[in-house]
Amino acid sequence: MPKITYIEHNGTAHTVQVPVGKSVMQGAINNNVPGIDADCGGECACATCHVYIDAAWLDRIGLPVPGSQEASMLSFAAVTQPDSRLSCQIEVADDLDGLVVRMPEGQH
Repeated sequence: MPKITYIEHNGTAHTVQVPVGKSVMQGAINNNVPGIDADCGGECACATCHVYIDAAWLDRIGLPVPGSQEASMLSFAAVTQPDSRLSCQIEVADDLDGLVVRMPEGQH
């Protein structure tokens, strides 16, 4: 099972195992990782699962497609950066073992 590391805004890291096929957001929620609210439950409708993708993973994860629902929702997220993604839109696969995501100071 792939391991994902979630890093809170204060630097606290949480490394958890997430089943293949689940979203990075679900991995955080299922393991009580603070900093991802997921108000809409993973429907790409709220932007409260916003994360920053670690630079080493950007090529593999990619960025939201311009004009997509995810890109639109990110316009509502607080403090976006060029490496911003919604964690509900990242499906965990075996090749994401070791993924590192960072969380913004707040989701609202």
